[in-house]
Amino acid sequence: MTLKSGAKLHQQTMNNQTLTELQKKIDAGVKIAIAEAIEKHRRLGQSISIWQDGKVVTLTADQIPPLDREKQPTETN
Repeated sequence: MTLKSGAKLHQQTMNNQTLTELQKKIDAGVKIAIAEAIEKHRRLGQSISIWQDGKVVTLTADQIPPLDREKQPTETN
């Protein structure tokens, strides 16, 4: 391995690590947004439709469990 190829490999590894961290932040943000949207539907008395056991199932607002903010994923910095 030459110095140039070693530096390129190191740069690719760093880019992959940065991408993985970015992916984790995006994933956490999407999960938070989904949880908040579901909670909003519950509070407003609106139903939601979900995929369950191979079928679309509609839940009334009363059937939607309240958001547990302690279990909600947090976005990392």
